[in-house]
Amino acid sequence: MTSRPEPTGVDARRAALRLLDAVLRRGLPLEAALDAAARDLAKPEDRGLAHAIAAETLRRLPDLDAMIDSATQQRLPPDAKARFALRIALVQALALCTPPHAAISTVLPLVDGGPRRLVHGVFGALMRRKAALPSPPSLPRGVEMRWLESWGPEMIAAARQALAAPPPLDLSFKSAEAAERFDGDHLAARHARIPAQSGIAELPGFAEGDWWVQDLAASIPARLLGDGEGRTVLDLCAAPGGKTLQLAAADWRVTAVDSSAARLERLRENLQRTRLEADVIQADVMQWQPAAAVDAILLDAPCSATGIFRRHPDVLHRVRPRVIAEMAELQRAMLARAADWLKPGGTLVFSTCSLEPDEGEAHLEHSPLPLDPVRPDQLPGGVTPNPGGYLRILPTMLANKGALDGFFVARFKRRHH
Repeated sequence: MTSRPEPTGVDARRAALRLLDAVLRRGLPLEAALDAAARDLAKPEDRGLAHAIAAETLRRLPDLDAMIDSATQQRLPPDAKARFALRIALVQALALCTPPHAAISTVLPLVDGGPRRLVHGVFGALMRRKAALPSPPSLPRGVEMRWLESWGPEMIAAARQALAAPPPLDLSFKSAEAAERFDGDHLAARHARIPAQSGIAELPGFAEGDWWVQDLAASIPARLLGDGEGRTVLDLCAAPGGKTLQLAAADWRVTAVDSSAARLERLRENLQRTRLEADVIQADVMQWQPAAAVDAILLDAPCSATGIFRRHPDVLHRVRPRVIAEMAELQRAMLARAADWLKPGGTLVFSTCSLEPDEGEAHLEHSPLPLDPVRPDQLPGGVTPNPGGYLRILPTMLANKGALDGFFVARFKRRHH
């Protein structure tokens, strides 16, 4: 007896299943799991499809699961292969505009020898019922409760809206002149915002090294250091290098430090493409120290990264309170260590792309340096500092212009004596 040939496209769905398993069962970041999950895919478009299916599933996961549970007599376990297969079929049919017959036929081979009839039956029942996903999507229950307590219902509504679709693309420019030549929404100096798209390397100015991709929120920490005028700055935890490029373009003498060799390779490629200069050092900030004190430090500390959920919806499902606590402890240690490397009168900007107060506001109580308050005129329009002098960026900011990643930013100054 010969096995029936699989429909075209099954391999991409199998890779999507591997990706979801890596994120939801093993806690891996979506991007980090992509190479292994897509190892059998020769075509870039198949790899892109697997990523798109997995990312959209993670964006819609609570709603997909609620839909599946509404159509099964017995609740499927969270890690059941039938549940994974149904998530993939449903997200294609209901969010990615795949014809229902193609969505289910490319998924059934994933459960061969298993609950094929169950998957087919549940999918068919939901299609006949004309089931639809809510808009905007729901946040995972644990995340919603945590953020509701910290930030209130307005933030939850804005976060759900921000999760609804991949965000626009922000570009940071090497010079004001290059930015002015580029079509887009200019929300700050040396910045342009354009609709989300692929083929970034084909955009004008990329090959010439005029710009790099960087969310507007992520560009603010370096903006708060101003012009370097040849002074020295440490960019700690620097890779993949957006802030390094900003500092080098603003005439700082940059030393970029990061522990990841692979991520530093991307930083070096970006420096080469933009023809900007920085000393690049692979080292653990908790082990390394500079030979001499510096004028400024930018510490964009490792964190839970819950603030970048618009681009990376996997963080909503991977990050648990224990991870947040561990990261907050590391950030405190890094901040205390780096503070000693400043010259008298030097400035340290600390930031995390996190929406957790433990990774932001809580550090103000233990800071080894006095706060140097951020002024409204130092920020893009529509971004306002907290009355306490630090910056908390929430999904409510610039929501009508495509919103921003979630960030905490504080600037500190070492006293002269």
